[in-house]
Amino acid sequence: MVKYKIMKDRIYVCHTYYHVYVTFLKELKLRAAGTAGDATLVLSRMSNDFEELKERVERTGLFAEVVEFDEKREEFFPELAKWRKGGGNFLMNLWYRIRFTRRYAELEAPYVPVDFRQYKDIYVFCDSDPIGYYLNQNRIHYHALEDGLNCLKNFDAARYDNRGHFGLKVFLSRKLNLIFVQNGYGKYCLDMEVNNISLIQYPCPQYIEEPRQALMERLTKADKQVILTAFIRDKEGLERQIAESSKVGDKILILTDPLCTLDVRERIFRDIIDRFAPEGTIFIKPHPRDALDYRKLFPQYPQFDATVPMEVLNFFPGLRFKKVVAVLTEIKAIRFADEIVRLGEDFMDLYEDPLIHRQNEQVGISRRKED
Repeated sequence: MVKYKIMKDRIYVCHTYYHVYVTFLKELKLRAAGTAGDATLVLSRMSNDFEELKERVERTGLFAEVVEFDEKREEFFPELAKWRKGGGNFLMNLWYRIRFTRRYAELEAPYVPVDFRQYKDIYVFCDSDPIGYYLNQNRIHYHALEDGLNCLKNFDAARYDNRGHFGLKVFLSRKLNLIFVQNGYGKYCLDMEVNNISLIQYPCPQYIEEPRQALMERLTKADKQVILTAFIRDKEGLERQIAESSKVGDKILILTDPLCTLDVRERIFRDIIDRFAPEGTIFIKPHPRDALDYRKLFPQYPQFDATVPMEVLNFFPGLRFKKVVAVLTEIKAIRFADEIVRLGEDFMDLYEDPLIHRQNEQVGISRRKED
C-alpha cells in the first residue's frame, strides 16, 4: 500500500515584528481571496524577544500553528570561528567558506523546530540568517522576502558582504551551492519579494515586486482588528494615550534606530530632540531592537510601545503628528503625519565613520574596481 505524504500549505519564518506584520498582510489577502488554506508562523528568537506575541497571534486564529525557533548565531558554535577567519589567499578563503557553509547548516539542524519538507511554500524573511544556510544545504526550496521596507535601496547586503569577485561567488552559490549568498542568490531560493524594484540599484533576476502599501490599503476594518489583536498589548492604554495626545498642539514623533554604540546612540537622539523640540511636543517610538532605555533616559517625553510596528499606528484615525522624524528607517508607509523627515546618511556621518552606514557606495566602488 502506497502512503501519500500530506503536505501543509505555507510556513513563514520571521525574525522581527515587522516581518510578522507583513506576514499578516499577506495571509489576510489570501483569506479575502478564499485561497488561504493553513499556514504556520515561525518566530525566530535570535534577533527579538517576542514576549507574548505567540499567544496573541494564536488568539487571532489566522494561523494553524505558531512555533518558536531557537535559531543560533554562528558565535554560538565555537568551531565555526576557524572557518570564518579565512586562509590567507583567495583559494584558501574559498575553501574555508565552503567548509563554514556546510558545517553551519549541520550545527543549526538540531534547533530547527519543524520539518520544512512538509510545506508546499516556505517564506523566509532575511535568509542571510542561519535558516538560509540550513535550507540551501538541505536542498529545500523557499521564497525570500525583503528584510525591511526598501532595505535593499539603502543596504544591498548580498553585494556588500561579497565584495570582490561577486559574479564568481554568485555562480558558486546559485549554480553549485558550494557557498551561500543571500537575498535571491541561493541555489534553492525560488524568488525574493521586494517592495519596489525600481529603487534597487543592482536588481537580481530573482526579485519580484509586492508593494506593501497595496497590501495595507486593501485591509478591511475586520482585518485591522485582527492585526491589532496580535500587536497591541494594551489597546485601551494605547487609545487613552492617543486621546491624550490629541489635546496637545503640534506634535513631533521621533522614531529611534538601533544605531552605533549605546553612548553614541544616546547622544544622537538627544541632539535630534534638541533640534526638533522647538517645533512641538516630542513623542518617542523606540525601535523593537533598540536596547537603549529611553524611558529611563527620556522620562519627560511620552513614549509608544516599542513592540508595535509603526505601520500599525496608521489604524488609529485620532493619531496625528505635525512631523515624524527618523534617522535611517524608511518611513514612507506612515500616513499619520503632515511631514516625514528621514535624516539619512549625511546626518549619520556626524556620529560615526561613513564606511559603517554607506554600504551601497562601497558596493559601487568594488564594482568599478572589478570592471
